[in-house]
Amino acid sequence: MKGIFDTKPDSGYDDEITRRYHFPRQYREVAERLVGDWIIYREPQRNRGRRSYIAVARLSRLESDPARQGFSYAMMSEYLPFDRPVPFAGGSSYAEAALRELNDPSRVGAYLQGKSVRIISDADFAAIVRAGLDETLSPENALRLELDPSHVDSDTLDLVRAPPDEQARRIEQILLNRKIRDASFRRQVCDAYDDRCAVTGLRIINGGGRAEVQAAHIWSVALGGPDVVQNGLALSGTAHWLFDRHLISLTDDYRLLVSHNKIPAELRDLFAKQMDRIHLPKDEKLWPHPAYVARHREAFSSV
Repeated sequence: MKGIFDTKPDSGYDDEITRRYHFPRQYREVAERLVGDWIIYREPQRNRGRRSYIAVARLSRLESDPARQGFSYAMMSEYLPFDRPVPFAGGSSYAEAALRELNDPSRVGAYLQGKSVRIISDADFAAIVRAGLDETLSPENALRLELDPSHVDSDTLDLVRAPPDEQARRIEQILLNRKIRDASFRRQVCDAYDDRCAVTGLRIINGGGRAEVQAAHIWSVALGGPDVVQNGLALSGTAHWLFDRHLISLTDDYRLLVSHNKIPAELRDLFAKQMDRIHLPKDEKLWPHPAYVARHREAFSSV
């Protein structure tokens, strides 16, 4: 059983949608039916929302809010933002069956009142998620995103090369496939950083349009970090190796911390501009999240 969770900026709820979704008691019964399964996040138009489906996640468990009587948290895992927001409606056709059955678009707003948490059919869920991952799963992006035969196993290749209708039928396999999730993360991080290494500022593009930079998680997935741009850095292979081993890290104002006594002398020229701020995305909303940077820096300090 699949669901939709409406979320919007400045909602007043204690949301951190990569990890938790905050809701009042009226939605508890529906949320209980969704535990262990997948939901799609949708932004309504209110509060500057994009009126689109924006991400997918898995509802792991429910917890009561100890500080606010009658409220609960849906604790989420496997969060994955879509490549691009999926429109709530194309013309007069809606992505959710219950809305299509209304036959009158003017009634949609009234129908959705009090339904910020709701059930969606498996078919509609699969269609929305497949549309949301269209760029990642596009054959023309396979080499760039390292979803080609030289980088992935045969099972992953079968998923990537399947026609869209078959991918929709196997959408949960796609959502749990680490190679595909890494490809989605890589595309979004490299696009945000314009394919430039955050440390060196260099932008090198090889054959097939593949950038030399790699997408590094700041807070590792193995320890609970999400696959979101704010948890990523575009780094050259060498810088990525050093960052993953916590031999370099970041200050709160995005300058480099370097463990000079543990880095080979031949690599130290990489950090000649250590006191300068690293190369960052033009959109400040995509800059590394301070909480993720702090986690990485804690490990750097203990190396």
